[in-house]
Amino acid sequence: MMIEQCNGHWETAELEYPYGRGINFQIEVENIEVILQNLKNHNISLFRDTMINNYSGFTQKEFIVQDPDGYLLRFSQAYSIQ
Repeated sequence: MMIEQCNGHWETAELEYPYGRGINFQIEVENIEVILQNLKNHNISLFRDTMINNYSGFTQKEFIVQDPDGYLLRFSQAYSIQ
């Protein structure tokens, strides 16, 4: 993936908030709780609260936060049901 500064060549729509327009980037992490705590410490609210989801037999703990430009960042960690 390449993220590039606006330069007049790649814009697919008008540049107005929210720029992300529903794009959802999933970022797999090893310790989701550390990220949640850091967000809480900086008073950053979640777009979607922590949840446990199962996708075709793969279970993960995840949450979504929205960055200042409107992009959705889904942090996920493999989850084992005990």
